[in-house]
Amino acid sequence: MNEIQGRIALVTGGSRGIGAASVRALAAHGADVAFTYRSDVDAAAGVVEQVKALGRRALAIRADAVDTDAVVAAVDETVATFGRLDILLNNAAVFRLGPIEELGAAELNETLTANVSAPYLASRAAAGHMVDGGRIITIGSNVAGRTTFPGFTLYTLSKSAVVGMTKGLARELGPRGITVNVIQPGPTDTDLNPADGPNAEGVRGLTALGRFASPDEIARTVVYLAGPGGDYITGTAVEVDGGFNI
Repeated sequence: MNEIQGRIALVTGGSRGIGAASVRALAAHGADVAFTYRSDVDAAAGVVEQVKALGRRALAIRADAVDTDAVVAAVDETVATFGRLDILLNNAAVFRLGPIEELGAAELNETLTANVSAPYLASRAAAGHMVDGGRIITIGSNVAGRTTFPGFTLYTLSKSAVVGMTKGLARELGPRGITVNVIQPGPTDTDLNPADGPNAEGVRGLTALGRFASPDEIARTVVYLAGPGGDYITGTAVEVDGGFNI
């Protein structure tokens, strides 16, 4: 069922993991999709071909999440190429872990720039182009609600800020029918957090379902919020964590 047929989406960090799965899912449900990537040209080209194989248009834009000007420019390039923008998925993020003794001002600035400033500025730019009824979705993390392990301070700080940003934007953009939500994934099998990694067994044991999510499972929630199912959902943090935080 093509629930978002003909809509235009932009996904930041769309060449791998949850971002790539979301690009494919949005295309499979009828959207044309632009996405940003940092450096892996081959991976980006592969995602473009996957979208085209689904019969939709694709645009890969090189933009590092820590370069907020480049992220905003990607919003403008998407509109210039496709004529409008209906859906923004803020997915690109920096994942810095370690004790606070090893994470100082440089790491703090990098994390906040990529995980908070870039999504805010991209959302601001997107809202300026969206007609009434647009969708802004950000990939957060369940650690914003429960920080189980040490070493997550910077990441938790940034993902908690995203929840506040989402609530504020939802209230501000609500009169235009633009919904703003954050998805809080739990452990998800990506190259940054593989289901066969050294700590994976312990992490699995903390979920109610006893397993990691696949990126496609997170992407299905993206499509739901981007489509008719998300018409009356806004300002909400949607937990997709296999029961990690219960």
